[in-house]
Amino acid sequence: MSVGGARHLVSVADLGDGELRHLVERGVEIARDRATVERARPLAGRVVGVYFRRTSTRTRSAFTAGAQRLGASTIAYGPDDLQENTGESAADTGRVLSGMLDTLVARTTGTTAELRAFADQPRMSVVNAMSAREHPTQALADLTTILAHVGRVEGTTVRYVGEGNNTAVALALALTRFPGTTLHLNTPSGYGLPAEVLAEATRWASASGATLTVHEDMTPCPGADVVYTTRWQTTGTEKPDADWRSRFDPFRVDDAVMAEQPGALFMHDLPAHRGEEVTASVLDGARSIAFDQATNKLHSAMAVLEWCAGDR
Repeated sequence: MSVGGARHLVSVADLGDGELRHLVERGVEIARDRATVERARPLAGRVVGVYFRRTSTRTRSAFTAGAQRLGASTIAYGPDDLQENTGESAADTGRVLSGMLDTLVARTTGTTAELRAFADQPRMSVVNAMSAREHPTQALADLTTILAHVGRVEGTTVRYVGEGNNTAVALALALTRFPGTTLHLNTPSGYGLPAEVLAEATRWASASGATLTVHEDMTPCPGADVVYTTRWQTTGTEKPDADWRSRFDPFRVDDAVMAEQPGALFMHDLPAHRGEEVTASVLDGARSIAFDQATNKLHSAMAVLEWCAGDR
């Protein structure tokens, strides 16, 4: 999405097909030769604001370190640092910051409406570092990891197990854009993708020749290239049902689940709770690429920051 001269990443759906592909491929290029990119310092003289109102290990570190490795200066804002807390609107906050920052990376506590308000000005790029609805930069790291380890994104099959949370939303909106891919969702009843996201991802799949299937049980996915799960309790959220754990228990990824896809790699967006959504034997096993996936948050962040600055 572009407003005036600024590029924004508020949702994966904002990206054109070419932009999405470029960011995934660029993430792999940076992973392979980060030293050369760092020496070039393409963001020298730029300032990146990093505004997080929720906890973060990977995403906050990735964008802060990524900006600095690319030559930019960074300013960190915590949940109590900006005067949104005293009633200033998100739109006014965005207009003020746009006179001082080149890019704002923000993790909010609500919908993407606040991020779009930040982006309603022509100078400062805005990057969604996770909202309640979607985690777009996670999807970029995920596809970067798939491309690096599987050798392609097109034609890959991903079995996603667990809640249709903001990570699943972003994955569904991204993977279905690539021809021949399959996204096989195993989600507990009542905890699948939001209806509007499922409809949008289905449209993307129809246009690209991808396949999207939804199962409210643990229907296997023969031939999967990747088995992917996330923790059951998403950051900053609460489950509406008191007995939700009993509904999630069948959706644990263990050795038996991995045996159903003997050639599949294992991915997890982290943090993980061993013994809940995944067993230690899977997360720490030979087929797990979850910690390389975490490192690719840095490479994807660097690709996004480069892309945001590319039109100036």
